[in-house]
Amino acid sequence: MKYPNQVESKMKELGIKPTDYLIVISIHEQKMTLFHKKESIITYTVSTSERGTGQVEDSLQTPLGLHCVADKIGEAAAAGAIFKGREDTGQTCPLGSAERRGEDLILTRILRLKGLEEGFNRGYDREGRIVDSFERFIYIHGTNHEEQLGMPASHGCVRMGNADVIDLFERVPEGTLVWIAQ
Repeated sequence: MKYPNQVESKMKELGIKPTDYLIVISIHEQKMTLFHKKESIITYTVSTSERGTGQVEDSLQTPLGLHCVADKIGEAAAAGAIFKGREDTGQTCPLGSAERRGEDLILTRILRLKGLEEGFNRGYDREGRIVDSFERFIYIHGTNHEEQLGMPASHGCVRMGNADVIDLFERVPEGTLVWIAQ
């Protein structure tokens, strides 16, 4: 994946300075590429919403546009740690097993996203609907459905393999910009 020029235009429009790292998520490709100073350093397979893209609260869709990593949660958690309400429950889900397949668990690490485009993925839209990615609890997180990576299957978040989310978590600081595009 090439560094997206449109992200620079959006940063300039919003008066946002580039960060050393940029996470780019392609809905079409179901891929996430991490750039460091405009150079692609790693690509991960992900799973975004089975309902497509959208900004509105309760749509269960993956929001588009420019975001940042607002919070990193779970630094000391075990691989497969189960999170509820952004808290480690102390339970783990055996990775790769069929256990708890009926549930959509948030595992291992959480990178909570904050939208940076007022009225689009932050705050309210023109119709007064909540479109705020932070308030919608949009995350990049590990999953108990690794077999679905590469296809849209989430409830709005960006799912990653558990080893991959640990790798990403260790590489990027809070504040890292995230570009989600079709």
